Amino acid sequence: MQVIATQHPEVLLLRPKVFADARGFLFESYNRKAFAEIGIDVEFVQDNHSRSGRDVLRGLHYQLRQPQGRLVRVVAGEVFDVAVDLRRASPHFGRVAACRLSAETHEMVWIPPGFAHGFLVLSDHAEFLYKATDYYVPGHERCLQWNDPALDIAWPLDGEPLLSAKDQLGLPLDQCEVFG
Repeated sequence: MQVIATQHPEVLLLRPKVFADARGFLFESYNRKAFAEIGIDVEFVQDNHSRSGRDVLRGLHYQLRQPQGRLVRVVAGEVFDVAVDLRRASPHFGRVAACRLSAETHEMVWIPPGFAHGFLVLSDHAEFLYKATDYYVPGHERCLQWNDPALDIAWPLDGEPLLSAKDQLGLPLDQCEVFG
């Protein structure tokens, strides 16, 4: 597996070795030993699968208690994926890491606990898989405002995204509860 740097030293873009031929392809999307060798020695406890249409923006979500590390990838379509460091003690607090993920490239992103995460669908639809290191707890979930000027995220968007009611209530970074 190839590890590719992002704008944040702890958010890793991962390119698996893909074996392809006329029949299709095969790749190892997760192997605990191989991930531990690149510094991701975690236990995943929950998998999530979402499907969204073009211009849907999900996020930027995080859990204040029981923070989740996430291994994310796209299995259909393409997204613009974003992670924001919300650990106040981090020298990278507030730093954004963003990249495109698609089913075509098979690339994945590792997002450590303590980050907000979201994505924008760029294709007609996208199916997105998340492996999480802790369980989802609705009462601990928070939402960082997707378009907070302090974050300066260059969302590849013409017009307004489609947001859930919850995501419309996201708070700017300077008003969010963050990690110690």
